[in-house]
Amino acid sequence: MDPRDIILKPVLTENSYDDINDKKYTFVVNPKANKTQIKSAVEEIFGVKVNKVNTLNQIGKIKRQGYHSGRRTGVKKAFVTLTKDSKSIEFFDSLAQ
Repeated sequence: MDPRDIILKPVLTENSYDDINDKKYTFVVNPKANKTQIKSAVEEIFGVKVNKVNTLNQIGKIKRQGYHSGRRTGVKKAFVTLTKDSKSIEFFDSLAQ
């Protein structure tokens, strides 16, 4: 799989902004990707050293439309922690202020 098919988009929330100073970044990733694929994709795309990857499968909310009910699509999030001597990701530098 291509690294750009694994990392889909960054997650930009208040909690993820707080973690940027600790070199922890959050991404929405391909649901079929595993931790080693996510680690190699982040290292290849951003040119950094990854220390740890934690993943979370978030189930979609149940929504109703009259009598019928269904689920929104779920997402898989990856919480990536960089090593202490690694440079930060430039995309998030302007957001961490």
